[in-house]
Amino acid sequence: MRNQSSAPPQPAPPAQYRRFAKRYPALIKAYEALGEVTAQAGPLDPKTRALVKLALAVGASLEGAVHSHSRRALTSGCSPDEIRHVVLLAATTLGFPSMMAALTWVEDVLGRK
Repeated sequence: MRNQSSAPPQPAPPAQYRRFAKRYPALIKAYEALGEVTAQAGPLDPKTRALVKLALAVGASLEGAVHSHSRRALTSGCSPDEIRHVVLLAATTLGFPSMMAALTWVEDVLGRK
């Protein structure tokens, strides 16, 4: 296991996540611990992990996760163009309509920047 303690601080989670964490603290503690262990399990740097997680969210068509991982990618040092590129790569795998949907979700975040 690699220690990647130099990971950048992440943005505050959305209100729904905070409410869930308050109601189920043990569950959220375990979930966050799993996230930390998986982050440290391999050689990927924080920026690369952020782009991979964004790609997974795009591939799963999870709007909230695309929003979250777009924010996390920004705080991990990814540029808006790198984030958009991840989404554009989905066009040939997921199809143009799915890519366009994901791009609107990314722009929701990038437009607030």
